[in-house]
Amino acid sequence: MEQNLENPYLLLTPGPLSTSRTVRAAMGRDWCTWDKDYNTDVVQSIRKQLVELSTIDVDNYTAVLMQGSGTFAVEATIGTAVGMHGCVLILVNGAYGDRMAKIAKQAGLSHVVYDFGELNPVDPSQVHRMLEADARITHVAMVHGETTTGMLNPLALVAQVVKAQGRKFIVDAMSTFGGIPMDVSALNIDFLVSSANKCIQGVPGFGFVIAKRVELEACKDFSPSLSLDLYAQWAEMEPTGKWRFTSPTHVVRAFQQALLELREEGGIQARYARYSENHRILAEGMQRLGFQLLLPSAMRSVMITSFLYPADAHFDFARFYQALKARGFVIYPGKIGAHETFRIGTIGDVHPQDFTRLVQMIGEVQRLGYC
Repeated sequence: MEQNLENPYLLLTPGPLSTSRTVRAAMGRDWCTWDKDYNTDVVQSIRKQLVELSTIDVDNYTAVLMQGSGTFAVEATIGTAVGMHGCVLILVNGAYGDRMAKIAKQAGLSHVVYDFGELNPVDPSQVHRMLEADARITHVAMVHGETTTGMLNPLALVAQVVKAQGRKFIVDAMSTFGGIPMDVSALNIDFLVSSANKCIQGVPGFGFVIAKRVELEACKDFSPSLSLDLYAQWAEMEPTGKWRFTSPTHVVRAFQQALLELREEGGIQARYARYSENHRILAEGMQRLGFQLLLPSAMRSVMITSFLYPADAHFDFARFYQALKARGFVIYPGKIGAHETFRIGTIGDVHPQDFTRLVQMIGEVQRLGYC
């Protein structure tokens, strides 16, 4: 992939992230939302490809595109799937699990929250105990890759528990879908949510939901929202590809190009291998420079990594950030309360040589006294 030489820096964030020149160039023309060349050739093609990426059981799953950020799609999914008749158990170990709890509370949905703490993965045995003890719970919702810390929750083990207990499973795979191989049917996931500007490497503007068809079909009139009614969006989109409300046409076309580039790279397995190598170079290089990783390797995803502030009391994240930005890299501040941290993302149109160079630049910034 071609480096983004026209950009002043690489975005080492969990999204928006660095995209290819060709993805950005795809936004260079306008599209009519009524025409077949948009609705059929672009929208319906994207929906079909998303299902094919997610499972071999393509007949029993469908994809819905939803305007807005990933949070819009998460809210649409929780509101529509749970509705006013269900009760959702929300498994929390970071800001994005907590956000799902806030969504349920704001919508007036029946919900139960279990907070494992920011530095602990979701514990499947505890999920089992909660489902055994509370017959009200109809759905379980969990974040797969919690970018608050870089935690990768044990998706397959939790899925086994949820399936054994006969509950519906909602997965926020915002920062993992397209970057980690998975089969939603094999995992018995009922609703999986992600976003255009994550591992598919598109640009911000819409989220998407891959849903078990029979479960989505059962959700008519469940949603407490007009614009975030996932069933209504699907019912409009399914036959023709038309969106209920204004479609983010330029973003959708860029996403189609991003899907093409995913195939050209070799698919999700090849992308996972690249992200894994990015992460390895970063983690090993930072440790050589004396930085401490927040999480042990068994808990970490390859999408984003949290580092503790150096022990030096004079460390100033703002100065460190600006020094790296001036050298072509934008990183992320920390997001947890227990420790002072910063985060570095390894997804997007970024490659192992970029992280070799990043580690070199961080070493230079150290020598100059910026950290």
